[in-house]
Amino acid sequence: MTIVETPIGVPLRESCIPVLETARLVLRVPQIEDVPAIAEHANNRKIAEMTANLPHPYRASDGSSFVAQCAAAEGFHFAVLIKTEGEPEFAGMCGMTRKPGERAPELGYWFGEPFWGRGIATEAARAIIDYAFSETEAETILGAARVVNPGSRRVLEKCGFQWCGAGLCRVKALGASVPVDRFQLDKSTWASLRAWGSTALPRQLFLAH
Repeated sequence: MTIVETPIGVPLRESCIPVLETARLVLRVPQIEDVPAIAEHANNRKIAEMTANLPHPYRASDGSSFVAQCAAAEGFHFAVLIKTEGEPEFAGMCGMTRKPGERAPELGYWFGEPFWGRGIATEAARAIIDYAFSETEAETILGAARVVNPGSRRVLEKCGFQWCGAGLCRVKALGASVPVDRFQLDKSTWASLRAWGSTALPRQLFLAH
């Protein structure tokens, strides 16, 4: 693990959130420079209707508000960037938040449609899970997927989540509640099942400004 000293003037919370690196991805705190890409990919009804909180249509102002709110949000949010020969390419978001009244944080993610079917969501989710269980006090992580979203369900199952029931989730883009399957992953299960653990834990670099 490599840590870059955070310069004076960087907000304390943001400076404490590391940059995670996997074989193909870099995960870091979302920045204002990401707003155009966030708005471009999030403005997709097929994505919005599978998430709880994305509005549709999704405008640049929504992206700006989201980035601004991340510094004060409960939990952590990472912009997921794909490594390229040049600048990394924004692909989506992945993070973890604790909803009011919930006993544990919940994993959440969305990715632009051009990046579906490439294993990127699973790779990003595993990095987040590894970080949460190895660097925070989390003992359990929750997850949920709409019953009509088998792709999201596969991501959770490939990360070791176990089905624990069904319920309803309010979807902002629909203005209605929809059926979801609920999942959970315990730290003890993660420790024993870490099948993706033939690789090292994601490297951490604290973001320098």
